[in-house]
Amino acid sequence: MAATYRRITKIVFLILNILVSAAFLLACLASRLDPTKWWFVSLLGLGFGLLVVTLIAFILFWLVVRPRYILLALVPLLVGYKSISVFFGFHVAEKFNYQKDKSVLRVAHWNVARFVEWKRNNNKGSQTRLKMMDQIKEQNADVLCMQEFFTSTDTVYYNNISHLIKEIGYPYFYFAWRDDGAESWFGNAIFSRYPIVDSGKINLPGDKYPESLLHADIAFHGDTIRVYTTHLASLRFQKQDYETIEDIKDKQKVELQKSRGIFGKIRNAVIKRKEQAEIIREVVSNDPYPTILTGDFNDVPNSYAYATVKDDRFKDVFLEHGFGVGRTFDAISPTLRIDYIFTTPDFKIHQFNRIVKSLSDHYMLVADVELKR
Repeated sequence: MAATYRRITKIVFLILNILVSAAFLLACLASRLDPTKWWFVSLLGLGFGLLVVTLIAFILFWLVVRPRYILLALVPLLVGYKSISVFFGFHVAEKFNYQKDKSVLRVAHWNVARFVEWKRNNNKGSQTRLKMMDQIKEQNADVLCMQEFFTSTDTVYYNNISHLIKEIGYPYFYFAWRDDGAESWFGNAIFSRYPIVDSGKINLPGDKYPESLLHADIAFHGDTIRVYTTHLASLRFQKQDYETIEDIKDKQKVELQKSRGIFGKIRNAVIKRKEQAEIIREVVSNDPYPTILTGDFNDVPNSYAYATVKDDRFKDVFLEHGFGVGRTFDAISPTLRIDYIFTTPDFKIHQFNRIVKSLSDHYMLVADVELKR
């Protein structure tokens, strides 16, 4: 009886190992396959970190139970090493040095979620907004790129542009706003302590509220540096969608219609990001200046959108100096790195910092870079 039980258990684990290996190898292809046709592979890519951890667990399991089966988990990991290399950072974390030379340009990136609170008051949201402004000031960045930025000229609401100019010291900015009603606006923004000599905006295809790609050409010690920032199509999840995801995690019964709604939103967003990413790649391929690109891609490093924008033109600052998964989104999963700072090879990357504070639903990224002479 015991022998039969062990045999059945081994067969079950073999089947599970094979299924996870197949899912992992498909996830490795997510960056190459057109999401319009292979959107479900992109969905597997969202669980890439979990698949890697599961395969490592299988290696440890087979090491104890049946060592010769280790190859079932080890070989897929070796085949997918390139996908692993863009998902995980392998550099020992160092303490961020806030002192810097004048030749170094400090760039900060943050999806500020409209600074949480719009209206002037003294509630919890407004207190969070003040903490966010303090965090921005503490970084002392030369260039600050923000997504989901909000400002208003109505005295009922916060004028965040005025605050950043007068209280934090950013005299130059480019804000590609879209009307949010009541003399209020939101969108992407670039703030700078150095003069902006040129700027531009491209509306990316999307839904009712199109995303945008901004650029600002910054005069920096006799050189011109082009800085981009962008925000790609989000999943548009509502509160009930997050609740459904938590139910799925907890293995609770979920209505079929609700689960279909979630997968439908993921599919639509993946397809939109594909088109947006291809436009961005075409635009940045003709840049005449050393370039920095930051963005909330709403997609993971082994995705089609990430691979398309990064291409061979950019270096990922996190991969150059970061360690681990580098999560940037404070919801759904601990493995979602969806915010990025890229640079062209014209720059030497000195250091990188990810500020893990739950103020916005995203974490701020900071990098010190220097033009190679």
